[in-house]
Amino acid sequence: MSNDSTRRMPHYVAELDEVGLGAVDAVRVSERKSNLWLDAWRDLRGRWMFWVSGVFVLILVVVAVFPGLFVQVGPNDCALSNSNAGPESGHPLGFDFQGCDVYSRVIHGTSTSLSVGLLVTLIIAVMGIVIGAFAGFFGGWVDAVLMRIGDMFFAIPYVLAAVVIMSMFLANRNILVISLAIGFFGWPALARILRSEILRVRSADYVMASEALGVSKVRTMFTHVLPNSIAPVIVVSTIGLAAAITAEATLSFLGVGLPGDVVSWGKDIADAQIRLRTDPMPLIYPSIALSLTVLSFIMLGETVRDALDPKARALR
Repeated sequence: MSNDSTRRMPHYVAELDEVGLGAVDAVRVSERKSNLWLDAWRDLRGRWMFWVSGVFVLILVVVAVFPGLFVQVGPNDCALSNSNAGPESGHPLGFDFQGCDVYSRVIHGTSTSLSVGLLVTLIIAVMGIVIGAFAGFFGGWVDAVLMRIGDMFFAIPYVLAAVVIMSMFLANRNILVISLAIGFFGWPALARILRSEILRVRSADYVMASEALGVSKVRTMFTHVLPNSIAPVIVVSTIGLAAAITAEATLSFLGVGLPGDVVSWGKDIADAQIRLRTDPMPLIYPSIALSLTVLSFIMLGETVRDALDPKARALR
């Protein structure tokens, strides 16, 4: 065999150029931190729907907490001499049949609606998180018993149940009672959503590592499983707050909601419906306030849901 056939060809490797063309092949690892919440916030910052709904919700909170900044007339300062009078200086929306300032009642009704919505959301969140977390994490007979209880509550429309309860407590109606009546029957949906999410997270490596280290199951659930399963709860709670405001207005409209001395959009709508043809504005103004409030929370919930869903972010 000749020496030419066994000769090895020299192999030359170009030096790595980290500034010129060689930098194209260099692998760069981004130093920017990333997790579910940071990615969601970066997505939310670029969506106009989030800013519009968020600003409107912030305005609602300010109006509810500080109504005196927007109106100086009391909602129950009524004079029959102003019955169905039109707008005038200091009373931009006119007066209702009882001579009450419509603008003042719309402003003060914001506090009632948001208070009921927040209390109902808190009640549903506490009950739904506790029941859904234990059912999903422990499984077995615990899951079976808790989910069958949830099925029984699912079979009862929560608005109808709230009507029955409020009818029983007509003499003791207040914001807390109506919130309990609505929230006590509204937790099953949230509990089921959290349960399904916990079933997915429960098989993760960090959960098995926690149990292998001897950490108790309850501590593992609240320390590792629940924080990584809470994102859907936030979304459902945001949208559920809008549903709670609607439920309160519905009960007040039906006459089994808050008492007459408490300002409520639903009660004002109910009082003005019999004069819809002759004087529609006292009904239209609280209806607009209720619709915009519900719409803003729904829009906020939708944007948060899309931001917390990596698949939804990838499709945009």
